[in-house]
Amino acid sequence: MYLAVCDDQDKELETLAALLDTWQRERKTPLRWRSFRSAGQLLEAARRERFTLYLLDVIMPGMDGMEAAQEIRSFDAAADIVFLTSSPGFAYESYSVRALEYLLKPITPRLLFPLLDRLALREQRPQEGLTLKTGSMLVRVPFSQLAYVEVNGKHLYFNLTDGQVREVAAPMREYEGQLLQRPEFMRIHRSYIVNMMQIEELSSTGVHTFSGKDLPVSRLLYPQLQKDYMQLLFAERGE
Repeated sequence: MYLAVCDDQDKELETLAALLDTWQRERKTPLRWRSFRSAGQLLEAARRERFTLYLLDVIMPGMDGMEAAQEIRSFDAAADIVFLTSSPGFAYESYSVRALEYLLKPITPRLLFPLLDRLALREQRPQEGLTLKTGSMLVRVPFSQLAYVEVNGKHLYFNLTDGQVREVAAPMREYEGQLLQRPEFMRIHRSYIVNMMQIEELSSTGVHTFSGKDLPVSRLLYPQLQKDYMQLLFAERGE
């Protein structure tokens, strides 16, 4: 795992660094991390490097942790975000950036280590995904990197979280069974199946993805979409 730790207090950064070092020694699992004292410094690095986990203080001068997370989501929909704060007042807002956890300070091994254990176990598992036939090539696409699928005529367009699009000459029925049996995928329109973990904003007329795309939502499908989306968010948070 490669972590970005952001807090405007040196003491907090030192505490987190000590906890991360203790975890990697006890678990015999290497970690890499960088520490930042401001959201600006963090974002400058995040646009150049690929962090898998962000540990963000919420209350910081200038740009706060919630604003930084919103900016991160504009170019990285896949990384995990965990907020660290002394105030529970921002917990609800953290859902808007699909935060994995919201931990109250002081951060202790009892709070942080189970989270790191869970993420380390997830990294060790082989990634599940789809095998797509694009022309003469076979391409493996992990489910976590698939934002949505669009059907247009006799072609499918698999839109990935990094902006790539894989075109496949096949009917939707060839892949929809594999997608819709998973809790994170749902048909939102006759032309779209979306990964609900990639939805940034949801309304009765459409969804806006973390990759910046606006997709239509069927009026008939919206009530179930809203219900399933909220259930998925709460399940992801373990609530």
